[in-house]
Amino acid sequence: MQSRILLITPPGSYRTFAYIEAAQSLAIDLLVASSGRHSLVTPLVGGLHLDLDDPVALHRLLEAGRESPFAGVIATDDQTVEIASRVAEALGLAHNPLGAARFSRRKDLARRCLDKAGLPVPRHRVIDLRTPLDPQLDGIDYPCVVKPLSLSASRGVIRADDQRQLQAAILRVRALLAAEAALPSEEKDLMLVERFISGPELAVEALLHRGQLQVLAIFDKPDPMEGPFFEETYYITPSRHEPAVQFLIRKRLEEACRAYGLREGPVHAELRLSEGDAWIMEIASRTIGGDCARLLRFGTGHGLEELVLAQAAGHPLPAVPEQGGAGVLMIPIPRHGILRRVEGVLAARRVRFIEDVEISRREGYELVPLPEGASYLGFIFARAPTPEQAEQALREAHGKLNIVVAPVMKITDKR
Repeated sequence: MQSRILLITPPGSYRTFAYIEAAQSLAIDLLVASSGRHSLVTPLVGGLHLDLDDPVALHRLLEAGRESPFAGVIATDDQTVEIASRVAEALGLAHNPLGAARFSRRKDLARRCLDKAGLPVPRHRVIDLRTPLDPQLDGIDYPCVVKPLSLSASRGVIRADDQRQLQAAILRVRALLAAEAALPSEEKDLMLVERFISGPELAVEALLHRGQLQVLAIFDKPDPMEGPFFEETYYITPSRHEPAVQFLIRKRLEEACRAYGLREGPVHAELRLSEGDAWIMEIASRTIGGDCARLLRFGTGHGLEELVLAQAAGHPLPAVPEQGGAGVLMIPIPRHGILRRVEGVLAARRVRFIEDVEISRREGYELVPLPEGASYLGFIFARAPTPEQAEQALREAHGKLNIVVAPVMKITDKR
């Protein structure tokens, strides 16, 4: 495609290498800008190393764009969507306005925006940890959910059924936020409490171009997500919900993107079906996390990162959907401890319709489950003639695994 794209990524992002591979397959010149002087991703060594939180970073990125023009700017993660917006705007490239980018990474601002637009939003309030809690908790509806303002992948999201559980959840999330060195101070001091919305949850992957939404895939989450924590497990596509329900999902997502002001690039959304409507739980202006993006090849014929890069380069790829069903299981972490081994991987791979079993964590790794944990044990992928068969294959394969976890030994110095 002979185009140059700027990819802005935080250090350690697991999306970076997927974008690098996609750029190579499309012959796109990719400049990767990230914090840190050292990288575990070899192609990143030659990228642009800078402190993304430093005001000088914007100047350096603009200089790079003027020396050799970019066709587009992409943010891999929530942490970089705002600086990507600033760079693209200054260079006259397609972008999401800064306010829209901010809505897509701050749950409190997003809730306020959707409420103002008249979209279905759970009753909610922002809790300030710097002031006494008891007066702030008066009149809260139960069950409710505590959420950090900006963490993703359900980290720190806890259901509470009464005030005692709510206070305990707030303290637990406060400890989690205090340990997040990269968070701005405001996002450590505030959190969201909102009414729990019960009902089936779905995920949507889409692309925006000049404000027009193209839905790439709707994923069913067949396991009930009722709490107290909200670990993602099964994603199955295509959706088995009725066409009228899928139409409503698309409609609500379009309305929400318009309310945010989002216009360009990838969209990852989470919705719940409840009370005859589709409730927006989250809209992020970046791609889905982890290896789940591989499922988009089933729905479109292309890797998700290829689709995003090609559109940013001005050469969008046509979607060529396949027949049948596909799914992924994000292998949940059973409990806190040290991973010793995962037994039964070969048996899981032999299950009919299973394409791959990937164990991402190695022996000796400390496993931390939600709500504090930030990663999965691995992924199982399935492709089958129907979505039902794909889901059944994933469940059968998961049943073959035996995850051996040893307790964490704490050494206390009693001198």
